Amino acid sequence: MSRAFFDIDTQIDFLFPAGSLYVPGAERLIPTLHRLNHYAGAHGIHLISSTCAHQENDPEFSQWPAHCVVGTVGQLKPCELLLENRASIGVAAGPYPIAGARQILFEKNQLDITTSPNFRPLLHQLAADSYVVYGVVTEYCVRFAALALVETGKPVQLVSDAIQTLSTGASAETLREFTERGGRLATASEICG
Repeated sequence: MSRAFFDIDTQIDFLFPAGSLYVPGAERLIPTLHRLNHYAGAHGIHLISSTCAHQENDPEFSQWPAHCVVGTVGQLKPCELLLENRASIGVAAGPYPIAGARQILFEKNQLDITTSPNFRPLLHQLAADSYVVYGVVTEYCVRFAALALVETGKPVQLVSDAIQTLSTGASAETLREFTERGGRLATASEICG
């Protein structure tokens, strides 16, 4: 049985107080995120690490402050969350070589990961039997990824101690919707054994 871990948008602009779209308290997730990512790498589990990848004056910036602009420090993932032997899938449609990569950096330029033309082909290529999801922000990008994966009909776990929210009410609603649709909440200790 093969699994895939989805590490959602754990980038400097979101995780640290100096980031342009800081999620309060997100920096406390880093040890748990590190544990999950490195567990995946050590156990041959597909690790897909989504990254916001915006251009200057991106249309999304009319709704949110500018963040994760390609080429800036804020767009990067902290080194603690990176594995060696990475591959990248860009925003543009196309085949991307990922064979043998321990971590796939999956660029997206909208909140919803499924808007990427590369999302469905990647799921098909991975052919995973189950999914584990974590990252930021619970009620936005994590929600889109978790619910899209639930729609595959395969088991999906959302790591409750490896997500962070901007609104406790919206987060609670996301968790309710996720579990009502068949998803299951788990802790990093349960996932990593």
